Amino acid sequence: MKQIRFIVLTFLTLLLSSCANEEARIDASGSFEALEIIVSAEATGKIESLDIHEGDQLKEGQVLGKIETVLLELKREQLLASREGMKSRIMNIPIQTAALSQEIETLKAEKIRIENLLKSDAVNTKQLDDIKAQLAMMEKQIYARKVSLNNANQEIQNEMAALNSQIAQVDEQIKNSLICSPITGSVLVKYAEKGEFTINGKGLFKLADLDQMYLRAYITSGQLSRVKLGQTITVLSDFGDKEFRNYKGRITWISDKAEFTPKTVQTKDERANLTYALKVSVPNDGFLKIGMYGGIILDDE
Repeated sequence: MKQIRFIVLTFLTLLLSSCANEEARIDASGSFEALEIIVSAEATGKIESLDIHEGDQLKEGQVLGKIETVLLELKREQLLASREGMKSRIMNIPIQTAALSQEIETLKAEKIRIENLLKSDAVNTKQLDDIKAQLAMMEKQIYARKVSLNNANQEIQNEMAALNSQIAQVDEQIKNSLICSPITGSVLVKYAEKGEFTINGKGLFKLADLDQMYLRAYITSGQLSRVKLGQTITVLSDFGDKEFRNYKGRITWISDKAEFTPKTVQTKDERANLTYALKVSVPNDGFLKIGMYGGIILDDE
């Protein structure tokens, strides 16, 4: 029995010693954070639905709710009706000029007949000159008519283009009334509920990508030469009671400006007043939480 107690005490002593060694090796400390996004309303109106709860897991592009679009739908119907009315005003140029075209064809046939008669001296040249003058006048008339009709149709098409732009804007506003998740992540805070009135830009909920955590740690100027972007380092998460969990992280950002050491942060050199912040990307196994304390080991020995 005494032997068993001795073994247990020895194991606990080694465990505590290991934890103490891990803590002593920490070169810098900080807290874990995640990419947080506040999703805001992109339309103004009453919230028809917002089916989310804090802690829900969302996927990118997932539709979560909707803001009422009654007025937008009515405006869209009005614009569509106006566009259809404009379409009916567009004139069919060949039909509108069919009578003049037929007269021109008749004059051309008459001109050929007179030219043939003139060859046999059955008519005089004045008749040919008269028919040519009439034909030239009719061709000018049909040309002017076509230009006028084209200009009128172009004005209608310009008005229709403006209407199409307005319809596209309304369609975009209706699309923006859908409340969607911009990223895959977890809902942290919900700011609005179904039935409430919201305006464009007002926050509806906050979510974060918890699959990838970031440890914001602070190093001294003496440690700055030992780190670089993309460097892989050891990250320790503090679970309390001297319990640490090891992770592999990658440095993704290093501040280029020194700042006063935050009161909640410990550094290797406690006398250092100025520190440099850095971020370490750490894949989350589900145990890391926002705000949890952690540390980094720059040199594994």
